[in-house]
Amino acid sequence: MRKPLVASLFALVIAGAGAAPAVAAPETAAAPVTSAVGTVVGTANKAVADLAAPAPAVKAVNFAGTVSLSNCSGSVVRMPASEDNDPALVMTNGHCLETGFPAPGQVLVDRASSRTFGLLNSAGTRVGTLRASKIAYGTMTDTDMAVYQLTTTYAQIKSTYGIDALVYDTARPAAGTPITVVSGYWKRTYSCAVDGYAYRLKEGSWTWKDSIRYTSACRTIGGTSGSPVLNNATGKVVGVNNTGNEDGGRCTDNNPCEVDANGTVTVRPGINYGQQTWHVPACFGVDNKLDLTRSGCILPRP
Repeated sequence: MRKPLVASLFALVIAGAGAAPAVAAPETAAAPVTSAVGTVVGTANKAVADLAAPAPAVKAVNFAGTVSLSNCSGSVVRMPASEDNDPALVMTNGHCLETGFPAPGQVLVDRASSRTFGLLNSAGTRVGTLRASKIAYGTMTDTDMAVYQLTTTYAQIKSTYGIDALVYDTARPAAGTPITVVSGYWKRTYSCAVDGYAYRLKEGSWTWKDSIRYTSACRTIGGTSGSPVLNNATGKVVGVNNTGNEDGGRCTDNNPCEVDANGTVTVRPGINYGQQTWHVPACFGVDNKLDLTRSGCILPRP
């Protein structure tokens, strides 16, 4: 699990600000030889037009809506069907709960909490403090996620700070999707792509299902736990960052391993992971109320 450690501070100094993964320029295929002048001119004109054509719009990824916790990162989130006057929600990891790590099989629902979160604007500047009214949901079983309900609504946050919540995507991100992990704790971003999925990800006593595996460019560190994983094209939330194999260990704390459907274990030193969130909106109904019995909800129940 990605907790803030002294080692993390050292890693941050070594890694520096980080950069987007390098992409090799595609090879240009040789054009067929032709004696038709009109064809050559037409091809040249098309090439110029292609170069001048505007690129598809991409939503800029920034820190707006992310939060810093005392020990982790997080974000203000909303369901696609959430209303502006609904109580706002904050998502982070289950292992970031102030109550400590939930035991395997343990699910926390509607637990009172007054935890505070530092709200960040697009530049990563802390602009205010948000307060929880309760832990709506928290677990480290099948996934590693916690959702807090706040004492303020989305409309109040927007009116006071001019900041919108991040929206959950309800589609599973495909392998190769460009993503960014946005850490409110470090005020730092990590850009890479979805490399694939781990059928089971085992770390110490905990096992998570269908975890997102990042390409190697996302070198997340302690304190990035709970960061939203955003689809670069849409800016929507597709996951929550939670762990990585730090030392090459096999299925131990801070060294998760992948286990496939046949039980084969694979260790990927230095590779980091997040948990998918496409299924979360199905578990929240009117007024952002958690209902684990709703159709399509697959989150573990108490």
